[in-house]
Amino acid sequence: MSRYQDAGLFALLAVAWGAGFSAIEVGLRSIEPILFAGYRFDIGAVVTLGALAAIGRLDRPTERADWQAIVVAAALLVFGNVFFLFVGQLYTSGSVASVVYSLTPVLTVGFAALLLSGGGLDARDTVGIGLGLIGVILIAGPDPSVTAAAPTGAPEFLSPAFAVLGPDGVGASLVFCAVISVAAGSVLLRRIDAPMASLPTTGWAMALGAVMLHAASLALGETPTLPSGTWTWVSVAYVGVVASSVGYGAYFTLMRRRGPFTSNLVSYAVPPVASITGWALLDEALPPVAVVGFGLILVGFLVLNREVVAEELRRVAA
Repeated sequence: MSRYQDAGLFALLAVAWGAGFSAIEVGLRSIEPILFAGYRFDIGAVVTLGALAAIGRLDRPTERADWQAIVVAAALLVFGNVFFLFVGQLYTSGSVASVVYSLTPVLTVGFAALLLSGGGLDARDTVGIGLGLIGVILIAGPDPSVTAAAPTGAPEFLSPAFAVLGPDGVGASLVFCAVISVAAGSVLLRRIDAPMASLPTTGWAMALGAVMLHAASLALGETPTLPSGTWTWVSVAYVGVVASSVGYGAYFTLMRRRGPFTSNLVSYAVPPVASITGWALLDEALPPVAVVGFGLILVGFLVLNREVVAEELRRVAA
């Protein structure tokens, strides 16, 4: 029964995070990106912390390591992640963003090899990371058919990038920055031996990250307004409750029960879901080059995790 339960959690997580890219696209039509991200984790923190309190499992940070874990998660997994993700999705589709985001496990393995194991990367590891990066370069590569002008409202300092990469390339590059933030944060958290459980840590990190996002929104001159319109509220509620509270709950449950290898495979189930929801709801199409890039990212992941993949295959065969 537990195998079916884990499969259900995996499917739930893929749908929750995959459809989240389309929900972000909808919300960005009427609300500024950093403010939107702040609302996402306002809701996520309230739901997560409230649910844990209701069942008597809301731990409070008491040790220095607890606070370190919360700050790292808030700064990199929440703030750095969604800051670049939401701004990046202003200029590219959710389908393309989800493909770039699938590079997360590849970079996580690379950071872990450099910062945790101390042994560095061997030649095959370097090939695996290189394949993943080539996949992202294909997606974010220059498009000679685009105009040199930046879209209306785009930050002035991004104008040279728009001239070279075009909107999709700039958007994919910003999402890649989100991937770096998530990968680095995941590895740094492994170096912190915090006694507090993972779900309360996530809830407190969401709360601190939301404060950081609202501060950044004000600093960047975004207008502090409430979401307006039915579909904007639906998108904010979805990314706050389903993609954040439910999604992260399913992810950490899978991590505890099945380990990081099986859990991280969700990164490769998310792009198909994002592509289907983007096509069905927003009439988006995934460019062929993005499909090729996704294939290279997947191959890079398999090269990096060749030993774990071989062990999993042996277990399935047995």
